[in-house]
Amino acid sequence: MASPPLAVVNACTRHGRGGSPTAVVIDDATLTDDDRHAITRRTGTSHTAFIDTSTADAPMVRFFTSAGELTNCGHGIIAAQAVLLHRSGATEHHGSLRTTRRTFATTTIRRQNGIEVWFDQGVIALADYADATAGGIIAALDLQPADIAADIRVASPGTPRLLVPVRDHLTLLSMQPDFDRLATECRRLGYLGCFTYALSPTARTAAARMFAPAIGVNEDIANANSVGCLAAHLLDTSGNGEIEIHQGGTLRRPSSIFASATCTGSSIVARIGGMVDLGPPIDLSAPKP
Repeated sequence: MASPPLAVVNACTRHGRGGSPTAVVIDDATLTDDDRHAITRRTGTSHTAFIDTSTADAPMVRFFTSAGELTNCGHGIIAAQAVLLHRSGATEHHGSLRTTRRTFATTTIRRQNGIEVWFDQGVIALADYADATAGGIIAALDLQPADIAADIRVASPGTPRLLVPVRDHLTLLSMQPDFDRLATECRRLGYLGCFTYALSPTARTAAARMFAPAIGVNEDIANANSVGCLAAHLLDTSGNGEIEIHQGGTLRRPSSIFASATCTGSSIVARIGGMVDLGPPIDLSAPKP
């Protein structure tokens, strides 16, 4: 198998630092899914985005982790869009990106400190978490009931996950989940993972950690879709749908993700943004105009 054009970029950086290393591959129709899994394992990143550029106005992107294919990946969308802008040589682009389930409207702008990307996440479904065996998830997260600051919610932009508020930043930083147990509980209950967070006093920023061992990612440096879910939850419960989330501190990869949630009829939708650092000069074999 010939190696397709590939780059590793840092998605959702904070003040030009850190971010989630994300492999972006210009897909090849000759690749099989076994090939894509093999490429993903070799990159050493938690996620790999494969972009089919045969349809220029709305490229298709697929996402893989070491455990398998994902239907969606927020920071993968952000990384892919930054690479597409780089390949085009443009300074700004307003367009669309398709996944296996839907099409996302995107905005990508070249800045002095990187590439800024926003995408429309779509409708987010919210529900109360009422599972009778909630203690299993809480214990697997290394939390006690007293550590939970408010109601746990289920949020889904297509795949459900738990939003778990903890009482303070110290509690968040001290968590040491049992990943095997958490993976078992999440698979049993049908959750992607658990997005744990501690709001600042102003509720405009929060620190967060995302645990998703059920999909092969024990802890995510940046989880953009969960940030959009949190913005939707905050709009639903407090009327404030604007949030900046800091992740990655415990992994020494500081990241920032921005989200804005709004009501559309009876639904809540969110828009998500982040900065991308392309790192060293990359060449993904794109003809420049």
